[in-house]
Amino acid sequence: MTTHEFKYVGAELDLFAEATIWKSYVRRQVTPYLGRKVLEVGAGHGGTTSFLIHENAERWVCLEPDPALADRLAQAIASGKLPASCEVVVGTLDQIAEDSGFDTLLYMDVLEHIEDDHAEMARAMARLRPGGHVVVLSPAHQWLYTPFDKAIGHFRRYTRSTLRATAPKGLSLVRLSYLDSVGMLASLGNRLVLQSAMPNARQIAVWDKFAVRLSRVIDPVLGFNLGKSVLGIWRKDEKGTND
Repeated sequence: MTTHEFKYVGAELDLFAEATIWKSYVRRQVTPYLGRKVLEVGAGHGGTTSFLIHENAERWVCLEPDPALADRLAQAIASGKLPASCEVVVGTLDQIAEDSGFDTLLYMDVLEHIEDDHAEMARAMARLRPGGHVVVLSPAHQWLYTPFDKAIGHFRRYTRSTLRATAPKGLSLVRLSYLDSVGMLASLGNRLVLQSAMPNARQIAVWDKFAVRLSRVIDPVLGFNLGKSVLGIWRKDEKGTND
């Protein structure tokens, strides 16, 4: 399949765009690792970009393989909804030079959509400067895999150990945490009872306003050891190679 033939199968991006409390919670976790030169892989229509981009960003590349979503990103930049430091590249990491030297590569609910995740992480490391960071947020626990995951093109969900295993030699682990402990219970209910292929707007709103608010308090108490999402952050070794 060529880049121009790719079409994202999920329909959840607009639904989750309204999950502003969750996005703010995630932003708090990843902001310390966002450099001036950022590559966001699978940027979608920019819903996460708008929350994460910071005023010190000199270059923020929104890499998106779906031309329709990439067009929405371009429109958001043209209209001022996304800042001028953003740019859109249609395609995959193959369209990004290996010596690009980014400070940060982001995979925000993206790595689970990529069949060969180990190879993807190796390609990501090659595009980082020494000392730069790879930040991955993905759905957690294969036992929570539902028709919803299948409907939006997830190959898998991760545990801390399986996400850790994706990183190649040359990336040193900085953080590996579960997020949204309360949401995990809601997801378990969906897995066992509802078997829903797609949450509705009301369900997303309830989760965001109540479950996420509680998780922000409970997650640190639990040592970030429970959650329906898993966050992994790695730092490229100063003397690491791109091999």
